[in-house]
Amino acid sequence: MYDVTIVGARVAGSSTAMLLAGKGLRVLLADRARFPSDTLSTHQVQLPGGARLRRWGLLDQVVASGAPPAREVRFDAGPVVLQGRYPAFEGSTPSTDRAGRSWTPCCWRRRGPPGPRCASSSSSRSSRWRPPGQRIRGRSKGGQPVTEAARLVVGADGKHSLVARTVGAPSHHERPPLTMGCYTYWHDVPLDGGEIYARPRRAIGAWPTNDGLTLTYLAWPVEEFPAFQADVEGNVLSTLDLAGDLGERVRAGRRVERFRASPDLPSFLRRPFGPGWALVGDAGLVMDPVTGQGIGDALRDAALLAEAVEVGLGGWRPLAGALAGYERARDRAALAMYEFTTDLAAFGPPTAEQQALFGALEGRPDEIGRFLGVLTGAVPMADYFRPRSLLRVLGIRGLATMALRGRRPAAVG
Repeated sequence: MYDVTIVGARVAGSSTAMLLAGKGLRVLLADRARFPSDTLSTHQVQLPGGARLRRWGLLDQVVASGAPPAREVRFDAGPVVLQGRYPAFEGSTPSTDRAGRSWTPCCWRRRGPPGPRCASSSSSRSSRWRPPGQRIRGRSKGGQPVTEAARLVVGADGKHSLVARTVGAPSHHERPPLTMGCYTYWHDVPLDGGEIYARPRRAIGAWPTNDGLTLTYLAWPVEEFPAFQADVEGNVLSTLDLAGDLGERVRAGRRVERFRASPDLPSFLRRPFGPGWALVGDAGLVMDPVTGQGIGDALRDAALLAEAVEVGLGGWRPLAGALAGYERARDRAALAMYEFTTDLAAFGPPTAEQQALFGALEGRPDEIGRFLGVLTGAVPMADYFRPRSLLRVLGIRGLATMALRGRRPAAVG
């Protein structure tokens, strides 16, 4: 009998397994995939995620994988271009920790778990389970049928989670897909750091990633996906042409992999627990990838869930109450960025308030750094948009204008 069986062994599942095993629980980690293997991914490890990996002793493995840090960021909103560095976070500089190891946001091409060590692992071609007995059936790495029991089953199996479907986990704050996304990898495309471009009904990003490659990501409104599919390469190149000279740099380089495109980008929060089960990562919280929060959210929620499971299974508190606390903590941490992301993914035209904010930031490195900190989740959005904070950026007149309009900049694109 295991204490916990985790279905899904990528970022959320493997992190949860590692943390629970470190607390002395007996954990079974199961996944259909054989690692290493690629998966559809936002790639971004934002500042809070990098700091968490550092605390867990895993950052060196991510850095050793070749995921380069993005110390400089260029945010091009059209008439205004903001160039700067991320702010200091958790007592370290934005480029290194105290041991000199880089942990700025990075674009990590993840092909498998970040190296957890747990009591047991299984690669299952198929799995079935039925609550409340918490028995899971699958196949071992050698292909033999396996049936295991656990006190708790955790679904870390993505937005189309089998565990969530099996238990009928309800969802809330649902948004239908607003964007479609497409990314690929290029060789010999020079970048000085991350590049973000906001254009009418288009969002574009370019980031250095593993193996000396450059990743480009673009988003269109989801209703334009059929038109995009009609000429994928032509539409990618014409979109990159909107981003300064990025199109020229890409054409001077060489595409090294296929285009990965999807319109299946919904946003929702699921209730992440019930009798004998819990959800973590994309199984419990999904938002549009346009802000690149997925990996950081998965690491955060793995930590929150592991704490709740330790308390509940350890008998210090009823498990249901501990897991309810996990849900409250997750939602508190996620909802401001969730609303920000869904606003951005709607591709509304820039407001006068947004334009005023960008204009006030231009040429002010410290303030640009704080703004980039908001985008990466290191500066709480509620703190940034408090009147006293905005006063420093916008001045009395700009803040009064925003107050009279009764709004704050809801998105950056």
